[in-house]
Amino acid sequence: MREGTVQGAAAAIIDLALNPKPELIVHAGNLPATAEGLRDLLAASGKLFDRGLPVRVIRPADGSLPSAVRLTKHNVVIEAHRLCQPVKIDEEGEHVSVTLPDRVAQMYLDMSGEWRLPPLAGVSTAPLLSADGSVRGADGYDPTTGLWCCGVPRLRLPVRPSRAEAEAALAQLRNAFRTFPFADSPRCRDASLAVEIIDVSCPPGRDESAFLNALLTAVCRASLWLAPGMLLTAPAVSGAGTGKGLLVRAICTIAFGIRPRAFTMGSDRQELDKRLAAELIEAQPALFLDNANGVMLRSDTLASVLTERPARVRVLGQTRMVPLNSTAFVAITGNGLTITEDLARRFNHCQLDAHCEDPELREFGSGFLDQIERRRVELLIACLTIWRWGRQNATLLPRGKPLGSFETWAEWCRDPLLALECRDPVERIEALKANDPRRQRIAELYRTWWEIQGPAPTKASDLAEPVKAIADPQGRGRQYLATFLSTLAGTRAAGFVLTRQESAGKWTAATYALTQAEPADPWGHRTHRTDGPDDAASVPPISPMDPMPDVPDGDVPPGTEAEI
Repeated sequence: MREGTVQGAAAAIIDLALNPKPELIVHAGNLPATAEGLRDLLAASGKLFDRGLPVRVIRPADGSLPSAVRLTKHNVVIEAHRLCQPVKIDEEGEHVSVTLPDRVAQMYLDMSGEWRLPPLAGVSTAPLLSADGSVRGADGYDPTTGLWCCGVPRLRLPVRPSRAEAEAALAQLRNAFRTFPFADSPRCRDASLAVEIIDVSCPPGRDESAFLNALLTAVCRASLWLAPGMLLTAPAVSGAGTGKGLLVRAICTIAFGIRPRAFTMGSDRQELDKRLAAELIEAQPALFLDNANGVMLRSDTLASVLTERPARVRVLGQTRMVPLNSTAFVAITGNGLTITEDLARRFNHCQLDAHCEDPELREFGSGFLDQIERRRVELLIACLTIWRWGRQNATLLPRGKPLGSFETWAEWCRDPLLALECRDPVERIEALKANDPRRQRIAELYRTWWEIQGPAPTKASDLAEPVKAIADPQGRGRQYLATFLSTLAGTRAAGFVLTRQESAGKWTAATYALTQAEPADPWGHRTHRTDGPDDAASVPPISPMDPMPDVPDGDVPPGTEAEI
C-alpha cells in the first residue's frame, strides 16, 4: 500500500473516531420508515438537489465545468454510507452495522416530489443579472436563482453606460467576429488579414443581428426565465466549413468560459428526445446540437424546454415524465437544415454563406478560439455594457415585434440591439414557418381548392380530383380524407381559413368551406384585405396555436427534406 494511501486511511479512521457518523436504523418490518429517515438525512446534507429527480453536482478532476449527475439506486446506497451508518437491532438489542438495502434506496428514488431537496435550475459561470441593471457573482449554490455558480469572473462595468459606450461595445463585438460569413452582410477585403471580412462600417444585416442577439442571449441566459435558442444554418451542399460550430463555441466561450460539448441527433426523433433529456439533466449552461444536416427538425421535447418552466421530459430508462427547469442556452447547427413551424418561433435564425464552393479551403490564421478565451473578460464586459445601457434606458428604447413567451428576453437582449441599429430577428420567423412541408402542403391544398371549388360548401367526397390528390396523395380513401379535413377545420394558411359545418342529420355528411381570411397585423389589430390571396405580402402568419395535422412520412411532398 502506498504511503499516501495509508496516511489517508489513517486520517479517515481518526476523523471517524472523533466525529462518528449518525446511525440510520433499518427497520426490517417497516422499510418505508427507513426510507423516510434516509430522505431527511440526505435533505439535510446540502449535497443533493432536485432536478426532476435527485442529482449530485460533480466537479470533474480535470477542472472542467461541474455537472449534475442523477442518482441511481447504487448511488443512493453510497451517499447514505457517506453520511450515516445504517444499522439493525439484533435480538440482544445491540446495534449491528449493515449495508443499506436496495429496496430502501429504490423507495427513496420513488418519492417523486417529496425529496425535500433544493431545486437546481442549472450550472452557471456567467454573472447573475437583475432587471434594474445590477450584476452580482456567486460561488456554489445560489438559493435565489437555483443555480450552481462557479468560476464567475470579476467584471468592472460602467456604472451608467452612455449610448456612445454602448455603440463602442457593439463595434468591439462586431470587429471580433468580422471574419464570419454572415449571409446577407456586405463584405470587403482586409489587407492586413488578406481575407474577405464583413464591412462593419455598414449597419448589421439580419444574419449578423441574429448572431449578436444570440451572443447577448447566451450572456443573459442564466438570469432569464425563458429565452429563444440559436439556429445556425448554411447551404446544403456548400455549407461545410463556413464556421457554424466555431461560432457557437466562441459564443459559449464569451458567455460561459467553456467550449461546449456537441452531440448529434441520432437515427430518429425518439433517439433525439432521449439525448436531449440526458443533456438537459446534466444542467450544463449550453446545449449544442451539431450537424443536423439536410433534415426537417422536429422535437416536442425541444419545443417544451424552450417555452415552458418546468418542462416535462422523459428520463432515459424510465417510463415516467419528470419536471425539469432549464437555463441552458440552446444552439443548433446544420447544412440545409429547416425546422417545423412549432419550433420556428423558438429560435433566432442566423445563416452563414461563404459564397464559394469549398468554404473549408479559405485561409485564416489559427488560434481564433484561444484568442477569444484570452479576451473573454473584455468581450463579456462589452456584452453587459449593451445590456446595462438597455436596462437603464428601457422606457426609451424602441420596441420590436412581439414574441410570445419571450417578452423579458426581448426587453433585455433584442430591444437594446434594435436601438443600436441591428435588425429584429423576429422578422425571420415567418420565413422559417414557410419552409415547413406541412404548411406548404396545406397552402397548396387551399390554393387549388379555391381555384376549383371556390367558397361553396362541399362534402369531402365531392371535392375535385386535383384537390383530393393533394389532400390524399396515396389514395387511402374516403375515411382518411374526411379525417384529414376535420383536423384542418379552423386552420389558416395562404390567406384562407377552412371551416366545417356539421351534418344536418344522421345520414348526411359534414361539409367544408374555404373562405378568405382577414389578416391581422402582429399587434392584433384587424386589417382589410386589398390584395388577392396569392399576394405574398397579404399572407398572414399561422398562429402557433392553430391546429396543424401531422403529415405521415409518405405524404411529404417530393423534394422536401426528411423529417426527424
